[in-house]
Amino acid sequence: MLAFGICTVSTIICFIPIIVLAVPKLILPGRPFRILMSRWIMAIGEFWVAANAVIYGLTRSTRWNVSGIDRLSHKSWYLLLSNHQTWVDILALQTLFNRRIPFLKFFIKQELVWFPVLGIAWWAMDMPFMKRYSKSYLASHPEKKGVDLEITRKACKKFRDTPTTVINFIEGSRFSHEKKIKRASKFQHLLPPRAGGIALALSSMGEMFDSILDVTIVYPTGPPKFWEMCCGKFDEIIIEIRQRPVEPWMIGADYSNDREYRRQFHQWLTAIWEDKDRRITVLKKRVGDG
Repeated sequence: MLAFGICTVSTIICFIPIIVLAVPKLILPGRPFRILMSRWIMAIGEFWVAANAVIYGLTRSTRWNVSGIDRLSHKSWYLLLSNHQTWVDILALQTLFNRRIPFLKFFIKQELVWFPVLGIAWWAMDMPFMKRYSKSYLASHPEKKGVDLEITRKACKKFRDTPTTVINFIEGSRFSHEKKIKRASKFQHLLPPRAGGIALALSSMGEMFDSILDVTIVYPTGPPKFWEMCCGKFDEIIIEIRQRPVEPWMIGADYSNDREYRRQFHQWLTAIWEDKDRRITVLKKRVGDG
């Protein structure tokens, strides 16, 4: 509880200068000035993550078993894919990758830009806002086809100026056995991947990415809840990182309307997910045998 209280204070302390810098970034013209403001804001974000990591480190002795983190660069562009089990995943990934790769950016629904206070903070931190239309909506409004892709492309233009990591939890939700049954998942440890978001990211900005970071997270004693982490009940975490290339066929295609591209993309993503499911089984067995 003490760690949670201290982290709350540090969050407020870091949040204030982000909002302060967001105002001139929003109202003053000049691309070089906005790039400078973005870099300062990212530096504050990295300081916030580092401070929280130190605070939580004082209340627990978590064992980190990490592989594949070498040869990453803070000056590169990455698309990060990961399985998702708990809100702790986000904090773990931020802590692990902080200052090793660019600050993690999450795709956010365009409507949330108007969320009080947080909306401008997300905008200031260059979180990409995206617009998604359902199949039923597009069926009755065919003129909107391709609009979501163009909105995402415009939102991602700013990433050309500053190294960026875009993260996508492609299961669309945190894993649970109930959701696994409901979604008829063929995987043992994962929910079926949803291809639309990552296909949109690769179609709109794939040429910018240096590589795809395929991240697998395993909690040997089970996924901790956020409050359990705050109370120091977070014994061990295994994170395995694999770098995958961004292949030419992934870039600039139309996922919504190109049936052949959609088929190829699903095959590629399913193969990654099958491999990840096997790796989780191996990693859990290794811990059990140990």
